[in-house]
Formats: sequence, structure tokens, C-alpha cells
Amino acid sequence: MEIILKQDIKSLGEKDDIVTVKPGYGRNYLIPQGFGQLATPSAKKVLAENLKQAAFKQDKIKKDAEGIAERLTDVKLSIGAKAGETGKIFGAVNTIMIADALKAKGFDVDRRRITFETEPKMVGEYVANLNLHKEVKVKVPFEVVAE
Repeated sequence: MEIILKQDIKSLGEKDDIVTVKPGYGRNYLIPQGFGQLATPSAKKVLAENLKQAAFKQDKIKKDAEGIAERLTDVKLSIGAKAGETGKIFGAVNTIMIADALKAKGFDVDRRRITFETEPKMVGEYVANLNLHKEVKVKVPFEVVAE
């Protein structure tokens, strides 16, 4: 069954992608929740027209994301966290902390676009992945220090 996605779904695809899913998943979850619609020939034509109109706008957004990515290559963040004597962190370093640290440096990045390669559990150096655009991804190193 082919579905046109109405919004980004992390494990399935981006908005306006045409994806093939099992009929039950499409009929019972994606369509009723408003995450997608059936990919009928008329819906595909409408989608193609909308994509043509949005291409120029997307190109500008991509260029802006590439500009931010270029400026982010030199950035190194330092995140303070309470830690024990062994270096184990009390609580967790999360994406909100990374987004706040980036905002303090002048970069406005949505916390939902930030992921970790390895979850920060100890004091040390880690890498955060920033998905600025569908095609623009940046790795930002950060250090967790004990407060």
C-alpha cells in the first residue's frame, strides 16, 4: 500500500514522501492519525504540483542550513553537569541542554533535530548530531564537565 506522508515520521520518512507500508499499518494507524493519505493517482498529481512550487523555498532553506553548518564546524560546547567522584553524571545530559548551549553561542537549533551517537553518562567528550535539513547534517563535539 502506498501512502503520502503528511509529516515527518522518524523511522518511515519525511513529509511528502511516498512510502510503501503494510495495508494494516496504513489503514489503521497512518491515515486515521492524520500522518498520511492514500497515494491515489490524483493525490500524486497534486503532490507533484505542490513539490514544484515548494522547490524554490526548500532551496533557500537548504542554503541557510548549509551556512549554519559551515559556522558550526568550529564550535565546541561545554556542558556542566553534577557528577560523582567516579565521573558518573547524576541525571542526564539531554538535547535541551545542547540546544541551550548552542543558543548561547548564537545558533538557534530545535532540540528535536539533535541526537547523540552515544548517550552521555560520564564526564568526558561526546558528539551530537544535528539534522539541520533533510540533506544537511553536522556533528558537533561537546564536553561534559563536572560542576
